[in-house]
Amino acid sequence: MTEQQPFELVQRFPDFELRRYPPHVVAEVTVGSSFDRAGNLAFRQLFNYISGNNTARQTLAMTAPVIQGFARSQKVPMTAPVLQRGSLEEGEFVVSFVLPADMTEETAPVPADPEVRIGTVPTALAAVVGFSGSGSKSTFEKRNRELQAAIAAAALTATGLPRFARFDPPFKPWFLRHNEVLQDVEEFPTGPGMQPGGGTH
Repeated sequence: MTEQQPFELVQRFPDFELRRYPPHVVAEVTVGSSFDRAGNLAFRQLFNYISGNNTARQTLAMTAPVIQGFARSQKVPMTAPVLQRGSLEEGEFVVSFVLPADMTEETAPVPADPEVRIGTVPTALAAVVGFSGSGSKSTFEKRNRELQAAIAAAALTATGLPRFARFDPPFKPWFLRHNEVLQDVEEFPTGPGMQPGGGTH
């Protein structure tokens, strides 16, 4: 069974979950393509890395999800993937494999492929909506619009730009796939009974 990226469920809202993700290590590739092709183009290189295409010839466990972020250029820090402004038809997309939870940037094997990079993503509080089926550009845009509206309605403040998580390999039938849209949000005041939107538990 594929290892799942760990997180803490902070609160359930009617239309999304608020989760806290701990720091985690990723292997990533930047590809220039359409949104819909980026995941497939990067998958082979990343899968080869965890399958032993590294200087240690070490095989790593596959962890879900595969995360697709968006970059203005290859100079964007890997710890802060951002969404390309404008059209999603063509651009530079950062596709990442989350490495096993017990792995650090220092203990991760060095990629043999120079296009594969290793880095640490810091902890984040994120609003997350899950859905099944197609992970196409149009579906991402629709789900992201719904998530952004739900975040605003919950009196949370989005930070940065969204990212897309795929939990299944490209060869799995599209109607059986699980996907998520994630949007980092600002931390909210904590204290006895406090919750987002100024309400109480």
